[in-house]
Amino acid sequence: MAVRVQTEAFDQGAELSGFAQGRSDLGAVVSFTGVVRDEAGTLDRMEIEHYPGMTEKAIAAIVDEATRRWSLADCLVIHRHGPLRPGDQIMMVATASAHRVAAFEAAEFLMDYLKSRAPFWKKEFTKYGDTDWVDAKVNDEDALKRWEE
Repeated sequence: MAVRVQTEAFDQGAELSGFAQGRSDLGAVVSFTGVVRDEAGTLDRMEIEHYPGMTEKAIAAIVDEATRRWSLADCLVIHRHGPLRPGDQIMMVATASAHRVAAFEAAEFLMDYLKSRAPFWKKEFTKYGDTDWVDAKVNDEDALKRWEE
């Protein structure tokens, strides 16, 4: 199990290749990589802030919960911070389990948590000099409700 919060770009192919390597007890490995999106065509960059130590601890706790709920054999979460441009990778989740349903559900759970609850603050800077903090979206909050125990 690994949680990394970093400014550096990551190579998703290399990360996935090394993830759960050499394990013969796995039936599924699922991964997702999120990318900075420019829906309106005006985004210059997004800056992501976090509190070092607190962020890693919060993500590790949710990884522990996912591991418990879906009996994961392994899990990797990478999330970047700092300035990011449209098209840059922002995060990656990988899960490994004996069964595909568990790996898929755990990955979705982690992605929903990272989108709505992980302690990151995102500020968008447009090509026109405008800035705006990114608010939580209703559909992201709704996605979390399906995981309530």
